[in-house]
Amino acid sequence: MEIVGVVLGVIAIGLTLYFRKGQKQTNELVEFDIDQARTAYQALMKDFTNYQVDQARLEEKNIAKMEIRHDNIARSITKNEQKIFQVEKTLPNKIGEIVSQVEFAQDNINKR
Repeated sequence: MEIVGVVLGVIAIGLTLYFRKGQKQTNELVEFDIDQARTAYQALMKDFTNYQVDQARLEEKNIAKMEIRHDNIARSITKNEQKIFQVEKTLPNKIGEIVSQVEFAQDNINKR
C-alpha cells in the first residue's frame, strides 16, 4: 500500500509539473496576444485621433472659406444697393429730361 501511495504521489507531482509547463506556455501565448491587441488598439487610437484632427482642420478651412465667400457676397450686395440707390436718386431727373425732350419735340412737330 505504501508503494501505491508513493507511486500515486510521484504521478501527481509529475502531472502537476507537466500541467504547469503547459499552463506557462498558454500564459505566454495569451500575454503575447494581449500585447498584440494592446499595440493594435494604440495604433487605432492614434489613427482615430489623427482623423479627428484632420476633420477639425478641414471643417475650420471650410468655415473660413464660407465666411470669406459670405463677406464677398455681402460686399457685392452693398455695392449693388449703392448703385441702385444712385439710379433711383437720379431716375426722376432723367425721366424729366426725357419727357421734356419729348414734349419739346412734340411742340416742334405741331408748329410745322
